[in-house]
Amino acid sequence: MVDVSPFLWFDDDTVPALEFYAGVFANSEIINVTRMDVPTMPNGGFVIGTIRIENLTITIMNGGPTFSLNEAFSLVVSCQDQSEVDNYWSALGDGGVPSQCGWLKDQFGLSWPIIPKLLPELLADPDPQKSGRVRDAMMIMSKIECDKLQAAYDA
Repeated sequence: MVDVSPFLWFDDDTVPALEFYAGVFANSEIINVTRMDVPTMPNGGFVIGTIRIENLTITIMNGGPTFSLNEAFSLVVSCQDQSEVDNYWSALGDGGVPSQCGWLKDQFGLSWPIIPKLLPELLADPDPQKSGRVRDAMMIMSKIECDKLQAAYDA
């Protein structure tokens, strides 16, 4: 069996990112951090670290400014309810930048859609008017608000 997991290239903040993510997600663990002295790397060193968040293992390295994260890769947080949406939106958005449709970039530049399970359920309704109203409501939101989604669906 082969393991496949994300490998993220950060500029020079691997350790703070690992610590931040471990603090945000209760079911997480920093598995390892390896440091090597490489004078050409940011802050004089190369760092690679691995974290497990829930059942996902992620490797992060200090790779320097050659490449940067963007919205083409994101980690979705699937939330049970509005309370979880509020919690993760606040925690991951601290120092970051909110976007639209439930997306935000954290302080390290990693994109996170914070999505309640209600959203895909309502969007999948076979009635195109109901699902369309939900889509339209979502499109003008930054943080997803379940009560507004439900209101649009029920209208």
